[in-house]
Amino acid sequence: MTKNIFIASVESYSGKSMVTLGLANMLLGKAQKVAYFKPIINANPAEKRDANIDSALSYFGLPISYEDTYAFTRSQAMQKMESGNPGEMIDTIIRKVKQLEEEYDFTIIEGSDFRGEGTAFEFETNITIAKNINAPVIIVVSGTGKTTAQVVNMVLTVLHNFHVREAQIMAIVVNKVKPDQQDDVRELLTAQMPNEVILAVIPEQKGLQSPTMKEIKDHIGGKLIFGEAQLSNQVDHFITGAMQVPNFLNHIKENVLIVTPGDRGDIIICALQANLSSSYPKVAGIVLTGGSEPEEPIMRLINGLQSVVPIIAVDTGTFLTSNLVGSIQSRMNPDNPKKIQLAISTFEKYVDVKALDKRIVTFKPEGITPHMFQYQLAKWAKSVRKHIVLPEGNDERILKAAARLLSQEIVELTLLGDPGEISASIKRLGLEIDLNKIRIINPANADHYNDYVNTLFELRKTKNVTLEMARDLMTDVSYFGTMMVHKGHADGMVSGAVHTTQHTIRPALQFIKTKPGVNTVSSVFFMCLPDRVSVFGDCAVNPNPTAEQLAEIAISSAESSQRFGIEPRIAMLSYSSGTSGEGADVEKVRRATQIVKETKADLKVEGPIQYDAAVDPAVGKQKLPGSDVAGQASVLIFPDLNTGNNTYKAVQRETGALAIGPMLQGLNKPVNDLSRGCTVDDIFNTVMITAIQAQE
Repeated sequence: MTKNIFIASVESYSGKSMVTLGLANMLLGKAQKVAYFKPIINANPAEKRDANIDSALSYFGLPISYEDTYAFTRSQAMQKMESGNPGEMIDTIIRKVKQLEEEYDFTIIEGSDFRGEGTAFEFETNITIAKNINAPVIIVVSGTGKTTAQVVNMVLTVLHNFHVREAQIMAIVVNKVKPDQQDDVRELLTAQMPNEVILAVIPEQKGLQSPTMKEIKDHIGGKLIFGEAQLSNQVDHFITGAMQVPNFLNHIKENVLIVTPGDRGDIIICALQANLSSSYPKVAGIVLTGGSEPEEPIMRLINGLQSVVPIIAVDTGTFLTSNLVGSIQSRMNPDNPKKIQLAISTFEKYVDVKALDKRIVTFKPEGITPHMFQYQLAKWAKSVRKHIVLPEGNDERILKAAARLLSQEIVELTLLGDPGEISASIKRLGLEIDLNKIRIINPANADHYNDYVNTLFELRKTKNVTLEMARDLMTDVSYFGTMMVHKGHADGMVSGAVHTTQHTIRPALQFIKTKPGVNTVSSVFFMCLPDRVSVFGDCAVNPNPTAEQLAEIAISSAESSQRFGIEPRIAMLSYSSGTSGEGADVEKVRRATQIVKETKADLKVEGPIQYDAAVDPAVGKQKLPGSDVAGQASVLIFPDLNTGNNTYKAVQRETGALAIGPMLQGLNKPVNDLSRGCTVDDIFNTVMITAIQAQE
């Protein structure tokens, strides 16, 4: 079952607030705590609060503070996009949604409003948000001003665009359709839409589209003279009162707004009298233009009436005022419960609530996006904070990553190097690192130096390591950092930004050694592709593994996959699939696959299999029909280091995928290697996975 739903539109004033309110009312009948969240709001809350948020919170009494209902204002979101930091924006939104998931039974998430500057980026942003929070989507499309063909084509186009971006659609609501188009729109869409997508076609509702007198007053910036008690009056029409009274009376319709110059006392009195008469429709209100108000006798007459419709005065002329009134788009407001109730009843009348409820209960999120994976890494790492040592404390990238890790309270850190030089670098780079919350150690002057030297000597004396050699080795940051992990003075180590892989790993192999039952130390990369996270192994350690080693790499990689929330479906890669190929290399992969099946019968594994058959559903179905792995592999095991290393780099460069790793598998305690070309993000992510490994 899903814990949230994303409501998206593709244009302004589509009526998605009606869907939000109807959905909230439906869910509150089943869940005690329902939250409302709008990732991007239009205005700064200090200047103007979002009407949709206020309506949902006040009408339903939702137990959530206003500050927790949004992540960014429109201007803030635009700045993130323009500065090249959309990922940071998505990460923040994911974090806030996940916090709500922990506190509430269900969260309704409403997309942006497509109003003002920057509407071009909104469509993609809404899809990206929905996909990254793994939320099913209800799409709202407006039928206003469209022919039947235009409505149908727009719905199918929007549906296609969401599908190709792999967002999961739960329902389509076609709103504000002309009543005479309703049946045709439903029939045409039902024939062309997927069966699993719920369809609702809602005719235009005058009561939802018409503004109130308060909305008109606020929109035109008018001054209220009379009728405050009736500001909730609904305005369905407006006319200009510039003609003689007999002709004017013929133009009065139900819930009409009259726009007239302030000196037209005859029109004012006539309108008020018509409103009181049972022979004429109800008048919603009057707007007086030109900056003039009625003369004193007229004012005295109005004051003596028991009930007066709202009378509003503005400085603008009649023509401009009429244009302003005509441009008003009504919105849900917390001070209009009547309209909110109408929205809820409309939703219940035209949306198949039972089908929607069933889809919510049975919905299963598909896959995991890179942003979601990184959020999970941070969450897991924070759950039990571990102490990680970074031997290359003088490197600027290390220091920048350390600042991020400490600011988010993900791990505790020790940096190795000269304290004076590191402190000076922190100051020069302008990093906000509290030196009281980080340890900086110079190995040669460390309190544990002699203890570490003696320990290394005892561990390696049978390998011809003398005490003097141990003293020299222990001044090396890689040896010192690894010994910290071995002695339990740190929980894990990350190095390699400056040093080679061999320099980083050698001490770990010498005295941390492998886990019981593990003979092969290997590595995996978490390949964060645009739509999923895959595990690639081994791409960093073993040049030409045997069949037995390859099987062990596959089993270790499957365990790592499970540990990091990815269901393992193992593809043992080769240049042929199934029984089609022969040769020593294929036989090695075939033998390794058989060993995995015999050793871990519960694992889903396929091999030998080609890369395209492993990841492409169509190719996989063609080459290996009936396979549990073909076309949907999540763990890809390469036959040798040459293939694995080149493939991960090719995928990374050609697709823009984020490669997190390599993460070493099989050691008693976590030590991980960085590439010398690593970025700050690489270091940040590798430290997180090291901390998670240390929790085992």
